[in-house]
Amino acid sequence: MDFKTIAIVSDNHEDAVGARKILVDRYDDVAPDEAVLIVALGGDGFMLTTLHKYMGKGTPIFGMNLGSVGFLMNEFGEDGLLERLQRAEPIVLHPLQMRARTSDGEEHAALAINEVSLLRELRLAAKIRIKVDGVNRMDELICDGVMISTPAGSTAYNLSVYGPILPLGAGLLALTPISAFRPRRWRGAVLPQKSLITFEVLDPGLRPVSAVADFTEVRNVVEVEVRETNGIRPTLLFDPEHNLEERILKEQFQP
Repeated sequence: MDFKTIAIVSDNHEDAVGARKILVDRYDDVAPDEAVLIVALGGDGFMLTTLHKYMGKGTPIFGMNLGSVGFLMNEFGEDGLLERLQRAEPIVLHPLQMRARTSDGEEHAALAINEVSLLRELRLAAKIRIKVDGVNRMDELICDGVMISTPAGSTAYNLSVYGPILPLGAGLLALTPISAFRPRRWRGAVLPQKSLITFEVLDPGLRPVSAVADFTEVRNVVEVEVRETNGIRPTLLFDPEHNLEERILKEQFQP
């Protein structure tokens, strides 16, 4: 790989901006549209933003953590960057495509690296019907919300609502309720990665629901379809000793 065409980008926090200046002074830097590899400095939120911005170009991204959690990032270090990039191992992600129809008939589309979630907008619980590949699997879920998560996103919001952690190569998606009221004991399902999941909002006038694909929100939805995208495969790069698969495994043994 030609490391003369690396782009170094950062979020707008002071630490990340300062780190970018240090790296740019030491290594060649080009505009992201001209780069064959992007080095992203920040936290997981900035990594998601960078992935969404450039994943259509197929440019691999090597993140270095200057945020809080940094689950999708490598450790920051200004020395030996080129050697780290040479040794880095790729992880190919499989984003979700959300298509949402609103109560006024408008249709919206968005991509999600982590998850697509449906959330109640008001004090009343949402009522949602769930279909998988056209088959009605749940007539009525009464809940605060429900989400469908990728393996990469299964350790994020999904884990916080007690959804399962999915290994990256499992070919699965996690369907997880958020504060389910009825059926009270339903804890979700694990679905094949190629599934088409359809959410139908029941009584949307009285119980409005929003749909969120990562950080793209569509309000007052009546139907949402979610499936894996075709042809868009963003690539993350990780240090061999600290790759994403190892982090997902370790997360399952955290207290």
